[in-house]
Amino acid sequence: MTNDTTSIRPRPDPVLADIADYVLDYRIESREAFDTARLCLADALGCAMDALYYAACTKLLGPIVPGTVVPDGARVPGTSFQLDPVQAAFNLGTMIRWLDFNDCWLAAEWGHPSDNLGGILATADWLSRRRVAVDLRPLPMRTVLEAMIKAYEIQGVLALENAFNRVGLDHVALVKVASTAVCAWLMDGSREEIINAASQAFVDGQALRTYRQAPNTGSRKSWAAGDATSRAVFLAMLSLKGEMGYPSALSAKTWGFYDVHFHGQPFRFQRPYGSYVIENILFKVAFPAEFHAQTAVECAMKLHPQVGGRIGEIERVVIRTQESALRIIDKQGPLANPADRDHCLQYIVAVTLLFGRLAAFDYEDDVAADPRIDALRACMRCVEEPRFSRDYLDPERRSIANAVQVFFKDGTQTEEIVVEYPIGHRRRRAEAVPLLIEKFRRNLARRFPERQQRAIVEANQDPARLDRMPVHEYVDLYVM
Repeated sequence: MTNDTTSIRPRPDPVLADIADYVLDYRIESREAFDTARLCLADALGCAMDALYYAACTKLLGPIVPGTVVPDGARVPGTSFQLDPVQAAFNLGTMIRWLDFNDCWLAAEWGHPSDNLGGILATADWLSRRRVAVDLRPLPMRTVLEAMIKAYEIQGVLALENAFNRVGLDHVALVKVASTAVCAWLMDGSREEIINAASQAFVDGQALRTYRQAPNTGSRKSWAAGDATSRAVFLAMLSLKGEMGYPSALSAKTWGFYDVHFHGQPFRFQRPYGSYVIENILFKVAFPAEFHAQTAVECAMKLHPQVGGRIGEIERVVIRTQESALRIIDKQGPLANPADRDHCLQYIVAVTLLFGRLAAFDYEDDVAADPRIDALRACMRCVEEPRFSRDYLDPERRSIANAVQVFFKDGTQTEEIVVEYPIGHRRRRAEAVPLLIEKFRRNLARRFPERQQRAIVEANQDPARLDRMPVHEYVDLYVM
């Protein structure tokens, strides 16, 4: 038996080279992309502020060693922490993702591109403060917005045709790849250094979906993105120190990512990198629920006035949905914790039908103890609607449809309510923007005094001022 493996170092895999070339050379001309990036920035930071009201989140925050303060380090919005950029990225990434209320991207793979903001903002803030300390010009927020657009695009385009979930991997692998590339760029990495950093992200150990799927669903799904984006900052920093990369990290026979994780199949691409993803991003405007359930919540909200007073009379509830929802959030039996409940389509619909609302606190133990919720769940039947599944993957539609109908024991029934596009969809952007701004203001009011709220809102509502604003000055608006 002979070993055909050559020791000649190959050229970088095209996927790695394309990421580096896009990050370095692509010029973003789309006004819509930057306008949407500003919305994404405000929405993600608002979600982070809301998360600070939950002890399960705040207990994970701060430095690794208590009391550590890093001179010229990155500040963590909403707190008094000043940390190294790796740990600051973990803090902010965890806060943004904690309540499952930040923006979303759905395709063959799912994910939350604003997860990348933890690494991006921590890195840019740290770099900005270091520059000021030696009398250099700080980074402007326009650079943060550009990094966001590119991270969204890398994560989202890779997700279009490549289902990491079908091989048991969690979507935060794509956060790590995207954050690594753009953070290396923020650090003034060369093409070779960015390729090396991206290769490290693929070679790195990848998170299993174990913590996101029954019967093991747990709170790690709320800090996994923080872990991924902070790991990205670490890998980018190593690469900028001259650490070598692995050019065939994806394609190497036997040992590469494709053979180890993807059954030997290379990634497929639907489109080149541009600004498509952020322009089509999905916002969670009103409901902190897994995105495949967003339209089901809208259906249930419309049915609540007819159903809320007749819960005991319900015989069954039929939910027609997409195949992806059935695979991720169709759950029977006991639900162990808030992370389990916000990934259960039946629980989400039951709470909405019962109370006419869905808030983050509805996943907590005291609300879940209401016996009517599990009684309603037991009456529910989730079925795939093939058209919903087709339209979900259609690049011209990208719908996330659900239909809900309630049947009573006396033989009567409600009409079936169908919602194909959630309020956070690009097709409903005009309707969503005022509500997103109100969501942002509401989240700020939970954390800051009125004068500080006003300063933050004014900075975010003036695009020209925001673009020019030094990153560290913007972050300081959020410091406690």
